[in-house]
Amino acid sequence: MSLLDNIDKIHTTEMGVGRIQRNLGIDVDPVEYCILKIKDKDAVIEEKGKNYYVTVDDCIITVNKHSFTIITAHKKK
Repeated sequence: MSLLDNIDKIHTTEMGVGRIQRNLGIDVDPVEYCILKIKDKDAVIEEKGKNYYVTVDDCIITVNKHSFTIITAHKKK
C-alpha cells in the first residue's frame, strides 16, 4: 500500500488546516493543495517510520502512513 494508491484517503485535522496554510503561506484548501503536490511528477515520496515524507518544489509534506492524515507541511529551509 502506497501513498499514491490511497490518495483519496488523505485528510487533515481542523488544527492541521491552519498550520499547513500558515507554514506554506497559502489561503486555499490545504488538503487539495497537498494532494496536487503529492501527485506532481517531480514529487519524491519517502517512507520513514510511521510517516511518508513528500518533497516537491520548495516544500516537505508529512503524512501519517496508517491514517493518511497530513500532519504538517512546511517550506524547505
